Amino acid sequence: MRLAHEAAEEGTTLVAPPVPSRTAAGPLSGAVNLDSFVPLLVDLYGEGWCAGGNLSVLFKGAAPAGEMLHAQATPGRERARLEMRSAAMAMICQGTGADHADAGSELSRRLLTQEAAPRSAIRILAALSVGAEAQDIPMVSPNSASGGALSPSEVVELAWAARAPALAADLAQQGQLGGVEIQFLEGPLREGVAYLARTRLHAITESPDAESVWYDVLIADPKSGRDQARVTFCLRFMKASSPLWAEA
Repeated sequence: MRLAHEAAEEGTTLVAPPVPSRTAAGPLSGAVNLDSFVPLLVDLYGEGWCAGGNLSVLFKGAAPAGEMLHAQATPGRERARLEMRSAAMAMICQGTGADHADAGSELSRRLLTQEAAPRSAIRILAALSVGAEAQDIPMVSPNSASGGALSPSEVVELAWAARAPALAADLAQQGQLGGVEIQFLEGPLREGVAYLARTRLHAITESPDAESVWYDVLIADPKSGRDQARVTFCLRFMKASSPLWAEA
């Protein structure tokens, strides 16, 4: 039974039935499990969440394929707090969900607290420039006769195809997914539809362990030119695995 938004009192945690962890090759291995949050967000906000809602998470860990994952949402005044844990209660990801464009989402808040890295501190991402944009990137969503709505994991996979234009060529196959945000603008995105994307690089940050790049992928209807969704990526490039930091 679905809960109406008004019936979910602030602080009352909703828990989804546990589901087995899925796997995907490369950095998107964590993002394939984002779909577990959808029933909770629809319970809170109704089907309208798929048209204009927000889902924003930071990844904290990984789970082996088949391990049962537990997703939960705790509603708040402006947004819900989201968590996903493994069967052993290790944190897989945490973040926020809302039924509107959320300036206080998990990634938005994190980005505001990041200090811009001085260029002298950047080695792996030295070829990138804040504010750089790429335009008119063709992308086609997974094909299906049903023409159904794309799930969050499929939206992330679609937007991931724009990474090569957004990043330097030698970086496109590197990096770990530190966080991702989906903002539906005129959603949902549909199966078998050709879209046009553009990207914008927001920030390059640095920590003792990694260099990170934050960038948007805006996905538009090529006929109307109207943006349908925005996906924000935070990719982390570990210093320990880079020859540019090997002798540091």
